[in-house]
Amino acid sequence: MAHFGYTMMTEQAGPRELVAHAIGAEKAGFDFSVMSDHSFPWLESQGHAPYAWSVLGAAAQATSSLPFMTFVTCPTFRYHPTVIAQKAATMQMLSGGRFRLGLGSGENLNEHIIGAGWPAAPVRLEMLEEAVGIIRSLLAGDTVSHRGPHFDVDNAKLWDLPEDPPAIGIAVSGERSCEIAGRYGDLVIATEPRRELLEAFDTHGGAGRPRIGQLPVCYDTDRDAAIARAHDQFRWSLGGWQVNAELPGPASFEQAGTHIRPQDVADVIPCGADAHAFVEAVRPFRDAGFTEIALVQVGGDQQEPFLRWAQAELLPALREL
Repeated sequence: MAHFGYTMMTEQAGPRELVAHAIGAEKAGFDFSVMSDHSFPWLESQGHAPYAWSVLGAAAQATSSLPFMTFVTCPTFRYHPTVIAQKAATMQMLSGGRFRLGLGSGENLNEHIIGAGWPAAPVRLEMLEEAVGIIRSLLAGDTVSHRGPHFDVDNAKLWDLPEDPPAIGIAVSGERSCEIAGRYGDLVIATEPRRELLEAFDTHGGAGRPRIGQLPVCYDTDRDAAIARAHDQFRWSLGGWQVNAELPGPASFEQAGTHIRPQDVADVIPCGADAHAFVEAVRPFRDAGFTEIALVQVGGDQQEPFLRWAQAELLPALREL
């Protein structure tokens, strides 16, 4: 049976609101929660980018059973892998074992702020692979000294370790990232319902491990209002990750999305209040073999009505899948 999650989207809500949304998701009956880790919103109309790790710690204390996961953190530019290992260990302890660490090769949108440039995708994936190895060693309790092509570590050790280290998920979009996920990941993450990604993950050692997808949705009793909001705040998502990983800021995403019409967005993102339409949008992920699907409700000020509707109608309909 698939599990259904809720996305705490830092690009569209402030820190206190995100904690309240996590509480609401737990009460609504979502099986887990994921959280984006951004320094910029995709579009200025979204308007937010609080520090995800502070919010996660607060949300862990404000809830009792909801599992959390970064979706995803880049451990190679803004954050050194040793810092990520410490964050993850602390979050696992604060949450009482309810945390999973989702990692990916990042987007220029968020990582450009340190002024180190933005290398080509093969280099970013090399960096990711090296970073995951460092993180795994530290979470295992090792004292790590490392001299690699991308990272140096000098006598690092985590002094507060959870009894069980957090599971590590790797975001994938092609063969090379699937290879890294299969070799180093406890689970795989994708934002498209592409069966071939899961098959490649299995080929590289991931068979039998969880696979998590994500889908934006836009609930509103007024479908036209839902379409307008999805177009205003989420048209960037139609660009595809080969484009989205490269653009440097909201102005670039604004320019890249000028040709995208409201109907183009509505063709991809289920909008309105028809639970059946939302179920049908989720179905390709289930059919492709995803074991967990996280939903993103578009609109930071629209989370409470969505959570009420999800509890009453959407989650029961999804569980019939």
